Amino acid sequence: MYASTVMAKGAGLLLKRSIFFPFKPWLINALRIAFAVSVAGVLCQIKLHYLEALTYDFRMAYKPVAETSGQVETIAIDAKTLKELQKDPDGDSHQKLIAELRKSKPRAVVYVFDPTSIKGELEEVQAFTDEAAKLDAFYYGANLLPKQGHESLLKLDPPFETIPVFPAPKTSDLNIFAKDGVTRRFIFSFDGFPTLHPLLARTYNGLQHEEDYNGLFEFIGTKQAYIHFRPTGTYKAHSFVDVMEGKVKTKQFHDKIVMVGKDTLETTKDYLRTPFSRNIVAMTNLEMHANILDTLILNQSPLLSPKWQDFLLTALISILTVFVVLTLRPTKGILILGATVSGFSLFCYLLFAVFDIWVEMTHPLLSIFICYYFFIPYRLIIENRRSWEYYQKNKLLTQVEELKSNFLRMMSHDLKTPLARIQGMADIVLRDKVRLNQDQQKAVYTIADSTEELSEFIGSILSLGRIESKEIKLNLKSKDVNDLLQKVIDKSQYLANRKNIDIITEFEPLFSVKADEDLLKQVFTNLVENAIKYSPDESKILVTTEEVDGKMVVQVADQGRGISEADLDNVFEKFYRTKDVVNSDVGGSGLGLFLAKYFVELHHGDIEVESQPGQGSTFTVSLPMDV
Repeated sequence: MYASTVMAKGAGLLLKRSIFFPFKPWLINALRIAFAVSVAGVLCQIKLHYLEALTYDFRMAYKPVAETSGQVETIAIDAKTLKELQKDPDGDSHQKLIAELRKSKPRAVVYVFDPTSIKGELEEVQAFTDEAAKLDAFYYGANLLPKQGHESLLKLDPPFETIPVFPAPKTSDLNIFAKDGVTRRFIFSFDGFPTLHPLLARTYNGLQHEEDYNGLFEFIGTKQAYIHFRPTGTYKAHSFVDVMEGKVKTKQFHDKIVMVGKDTLETTKDYLRTPFSRNIVAMTNLEMHANILDTLILNQSPLLSPKWQDFLLTALISILTVFVVLTLRPTKGILILGATVSGFSLFCYLLFAVFDIWVEMTHPLLSIFICYYFFIPYRLIIENRRSWEYYQKNKLLTQVEELKSNFLRMMSHDLKTPLARIQGMADIVLRDKVRLNQDQQKAVYTIADSTEELSEFIGSILSLGRIESKEIKLNLKSKDVNDLLQKVIDKSQYLANRKNIDIITEFEPLFSVKADEDLLKQVFTNLVENAIKYSPDESKILVTTEEVDGKMVVQVADQGRGISEADLDNVFEKFYRTKDVVNSDVGGSGLGLFLAKYFVELHHGDIEVESQPGQGSTFTVSLPMDV
């Protein structure tokens, strides 16, 4: 009845699985991949400029600082200039500055602030513009980008109308891209017309076409690129007043692009935020223009990876995350995903630091978190279901184990009574040998031997049941082990005599030890009787005792068939019997050595065996003297 119930439960479980999980493994994997690719497709459609800008800033801030071209020099109207002149430089001061610069023959001089803000008498301002016109190249880089038809905005009012004006706008991510006010980009051209920076850069690098430059991308009618920033202070500016007064060697500016700007901390318009710092005065506009120029001269603008590559990386990482979450153990899965995040981040950093390739990181990394947190509840449901199944199986196995133990206990007790009667009747019959012929005596001896074997087997089963139910407790008393062994040998002498086996004893005098007499007697009885059963007729068995290093050592050595090397590791296993023994006529349950090992270890001792096929076996029991 119980077996049929178990089978019914098993069939029900299989039926449930066939209903709820009808898909083949390849189809399940295909669905997982399709989901991961869908997540990648959706993510790549979402613009995450702010997060991606943070990864860009990190890479830019921690990459090795690139060398400058050495072709750009900067001059700043700074606090020192204001202090020494006691005012902002006027037309006369600027005329003196240009006159000093003319001596060094610079390739170009660029003002990056509005010249019309220069104060002074008309004659002084006119002298400045006249001096500027004597330079080979003098420009004003205007912070504006006029649309077609509004080119008049690039013309200055008199007396500055002779100064050439070119667009050189400052860009900040205010309402677009990251929207954090940081300057990361510059405008290369507008409606096909280049801004001031590429016009100046081509005089050094010789690159005439847009296609020759790295990292350009289109945005609202413009071609833009990202600035290859150097840290603030890389372009150390000369003080305006020092250059004006001739304190700076003129060869410093020879054949260089000289940029003139402001660094007075009077207005935030002269400064900008950078990938290195969010401070509103992190860098001067003057140094920003120097960075843009060197980015173009050296053609170092970061190269953005194509959109298909972003999708491919996001899809691959999504697929990996899905399979890791659904197939691996949580701890191992977290380690793999952590390694994936670290490895991918390091890969992107190295590409940027070494090759100036900007691989988008936000979408692939975000896909890990989305796929992970999407499938974790599903994984938890699966794990809870498995836990419930394991619980049910364990509960079932516990019930079966209890039923087995109860059955063995009941069977053993119920068999002992009729077995004792059989043994008693056999003893009575053997006492009256006159009425029995030789064959009858042999039959009665066989009955007696069989009942003895059955009694030992029942005893072993009862001991096993006590072990599994943890009912065995040591009843320690001081015992003479030599005396205990002698009693075991005397009891086994009958079996030895039937095979003409000589049991030799070599007992050293030993102190009494505290031990459980019944358990040790069962251990030694098993070893001695096994030696008799597996030894040939007219052989010898040696039983010795001695004290070694504070331990009592008992050895039982025989001249039997021995044990193969393959079986030595298993002889103490429950119900284990070697193939040679199973195929022989020697009976046994396979519990004797298991019980012996358990009882010896219960006394905090050890039991070992040394054996070779055909050369007998030696069992060694070591017991501490202070048990």
